[in-house]
Amino acid sequence: MPGLIPDLVSGILWPHWALIVAALAAGVLAVSCLLCAICCCCQRCRHRKKPQDKVAMGLGSVCSSTTTHLVQPDVENVDSSLGGPRQWGRIQLSLEYGFGSQEIRVGLKQAADLRAKGMADPYARVSVSTQAGRRHETKVHHGTLCPVFEETCSFHVLPAELPSATLKVQVLDFKRFSEHEPLGELCLPLGTLDPQHVMEHWYQLGPPGTNEAEQMGELCLSLRYVPSSGCLTVVVLEARGLSSELAEPYVKVQLMLNQKKWKKKKTSTKKGTTAPYFNEAFTFLVPFSQVQNVDLVLAVWVRGLQLRAEPLGKVLLGPRASGQPLQHWADMLAHARRPITQWHCLQPSKEVDRILALQPRLRLPVPRP
Repeated sequence: MPGLIPDLVSGILWPHWALIVAALAAGVLAVSCLLCAICCCCQRCRHRKKPQDKVAMGLGSVCSSTTTHLVQPDVENVDSSLGGPRQWGRIQLSLEYGFGSQEIRVGLKQAADLRAKGMADPYARVSVSTQAGRRHETKVHHGTLCPVFEETCSFHVLPAELPSATLKVQVLDFKRFSEHEPLGELCLPLGTLDPQHVMEHWYQLGPPGTNEAEQMGELCLSLRYVPSSGCLTVVVLEARGLSSELAEPYVKVQLMLNQKKWKKKKTSTKKGTTAPYFNEAFTFLVPFSQVQNVDLVLAVWVRGLQLRAEPLGKVLLGPRASGQPLQHWADMLAHARRPITQWHCLQPSKEVDRILALQPRLRLPVPRP
């Protein structure tokens, strides 16, 4: 009917501006609902087309060489590239042979690009094939993959043995309570080198091999020193990896002062085991003024079927030690009144006696029935 809408508008008590605002709000709401409906429809269409468009595509199907170089390589290519010659890192060595002293002088400079899971605590172990059991261990460098050693060691090699001798350098990751993880290894034939000149080169590390030094066994011990009272507490915890032919292993703890035998004690004997558990503590009174003149030697002895005890291996700790034993001794002095526990590889008894300048005892022949 003509005039109906103006009559209805005039009958509403709201002001004109309120009506305009309500009309605009209704329009905005309608447009929003329409856009939402359109978006939902598009999403459904995409989900329906996705299974048809899902096609696997690799770099092998691309013919253009330019595209292949610009795109990131596949996972298989990355894994294969890790097997290159630089995966184990490098080590810098200097070699010098003295004909007068008949010694090969090895200078451990530094290592770089070591491969480990995160940061490592690397150290190096050096040995020569002509001297079985003789080895040198560097200081442990914490939290780095590029350690700087700057250490020197020497090995006695006769000129006739030089062409067949092999220098072996192992880089290991130090673990205080578990087996040390090998990071790389270098086997360098000394016969290919010129002994008349000092040579310093970077060498590529190869994959680590078997560790012969740990075949003798390992010993776990704890050290604690109290400077105020001068109490040195040595706790022999356990051993592992001993020879299967051993019958009754035990440990001798010997303290030396100024390269002379001072005090000694020993643990109880464990029968029929290659992994004995001792957990025995020994206390020595060592004044703080003499702690730098003390050497601690722990020897694993065995009593075989012939009822004669023989030393299987020894561990030397103190100022004259090297490698991990020296680090253990330094940690004990740096953390006074706190027990420091660590595993140690057994060294040959003759090697420890040579470092301590001990003379071997003359054994009397045992009469046989």
